[in-house]
Amino acid sequence: MPNTSINNVAKPGVDDRQAELIKQMYAQSNLASSVSEGFRVRDDVYRSVSEEMNAANRGAVSPRGFELSARRIGRLMREQFNLGFVDVGGWDTHVNQSSANGYLADRLGELGRALVGFSEEVGPAAWRDTVVVVISEFGRTFRENGDRGTDHGHGSVYWVLGGGINGGRILGEQVKVEQPHLFQNRDYPVLTDYRALFADLFGHVFGLGNESLQRIFTGVRPTNLTLV
Repeated sequence: MPNTSINNVAKPGVDDRQAELIKQMYAQSNLASSVSEGFRVRDDVYRSVSEEMNAANRGAVSPRGFELSARRIGRLMREQFNLGFVDVGGWDTHVNQSSANGYLADRLGELGRALVGFSEEVGPAAWRDTVVVVISEFGRTFRENGDRGTDHGHGSVYWVLGGGINGGRILGEQVKVEQPHLFQNRDYPVLTDYRALFADLFGHVFGLGNESLQRIFTGVRPTNLTLV
């Protein structure tokens, strides 16, 4: 989840230059048109949600910004698009992270409401053919720092949702959270490469063969987690 503030939905975390670089990465693959479509969805969402928020709040910050984005994406994907992206920030918890209540809990609540809103807007029929992946650009340390928060770490967790997903499970290699398994005695280890997860999903969802997957994820072997 890159740099955009949760409420600053008018400014994507991936700028135009970075978006063009990403499109070039996929230009020679079967996903070229889908990736371009994904960025069109994102740009449409940021424009429309920003207009809605400005009209409703006279430019004031709204805590519902991310949910509005997700719902708008749901409507667009139900009606005309097949691939979309949304990026949201505000996940640094270096100070006073708290637990069941507090800053992190509030962010997770916003994320949960956005995912529910997206599924409601897509509708039951389209949800059966929809796959949603929630991924962070960084993990969190296992050990709390001196400011009662956590710093940037290595290992993280990915969420995969959808009406056709074989979910309700914790998948992938797992180890006990104890000192011998912590990276530098502070971080969760990286056990499932996110590229291997996406390669497996792309292969099943988009019907891509190994040759196409290798052009996108060079040298990466898909991790079959039996999600679809």
